[in-house]
Amino acid sequence: MKNLKYLAALTIPLSAIIGLYFKGVWCYLTPIYSFIFIPVLELILPQDNSGFSEKTIEDRKANSIFDWLLYINLPIIYGFLIWGLLEISFNTLETFEFVGFVLSTGMVLGTNSINVAHELGHRQSSSVRFLGKALLLPSLYMHFYIEHNHGHHLHAATKADPATARYNQSVYSFWFTSVFRQYFSAWRIQMTLLKNNKRGFFSIKNDMFWYILLQSAYLIIIFLILVKAALIFAALSALTGFLLLETVNYIEHYGLLRLKKDSGRYERVKEIHSWNSNHIVGRLVLYELTRHSDHHFKSSKKYQVLVCHDQSPQLPFGYPTSMVLALIPPLWFFIMNKRVPKEMIPV
Repeated sequence: MKNLKYLAALTIPLSAIIGLYFKGVWCYLTPIYSFIFIPVLELILPQDNSGFSEKTIEDRKANSIFDWLLYINLPIIYGFLIWGLLEISFNTLETFEFVGFVLSTGMVLGTNSINVAHELGHRQSSSVRFLGKALLLPSLYMHFYIEHNHGHHLHAATKADPATARYNQSVYSFWFTSVFRQYFSAWRIQMTLLKNNKRGFFSIKNDMFWYILLQSAYLIIIFLILVKAALIFAALSALTGFLLLETVNYIEHYGLLRLKKDSGRYERVKEIHSWNSNHIVGRLVLYELTRHSDHHFKSSKKYQVLVCHDQSPQLPFGYPTSMVLALIPPLWFFIMNKRVPKEMIPV
């Protein structure tokens, strides 16, 4: 039963479902739950930095329940989206309800869609990676698969990485630079992959082209079948979802830089190049994303066997609290700048 603790991640879509069902102020249940209730819980509950024995690691890697806990998000996400789009189309919502529902849906997309897609995108099976791409579609962020796997993990904690926030860069500046730089980076990576395989732009293997077609089809179908408000809802929910992802990107590597060796090359990615958090609630609802240092140390490790490294810089708060703090740049800088290793601070 203890392996089922990651069902806690489903409390995010559950809160959104409750909000959609009861409407009114309940439409704001998800942001309240995510950014007030969970941070309070993380302040109360002790952190857990314990690891696993070798036998436990092998048992957890072989246990398919951890995979199914990810797969179940696909029908939940699409079922919730269809219900939400129908509610928007055939029922009249007050403006404040519409806003709350957009925020709630965006948070569901950011956590149980993009975050789960991130985990599945690192798997070896092409069919599992396909599920990950399907989870990225409603957020209109399918290019994330290419840039994250072929770009971010290569360039993390360097100035070449769009998803690494620089020292003293605000989250609002980071949203702008990261979103656009990642998109163009994904195109450059795609064209390089095509060139290496002696294929042209119009090749069936041009995934970026397919992403544009699929995401456009998603929006066009909504526009043709449902009302204009449903299209606005889908677009704003996607925007909220990927900005939530970018806020997570911001706190994961803020101010951390790999040093250059005498050869001019960057040192390899180490445990010190990502911020780690052992706050238990955030770990569960985000499928151990908060143990990000170990994820970068070996990206093929499944979420259920990620561990805490003593060398990793530690966030003073869990991810949900850190995301709220990041939205207040002076407070974020005051708390975090002194924690950035001095040798990484640009002169």
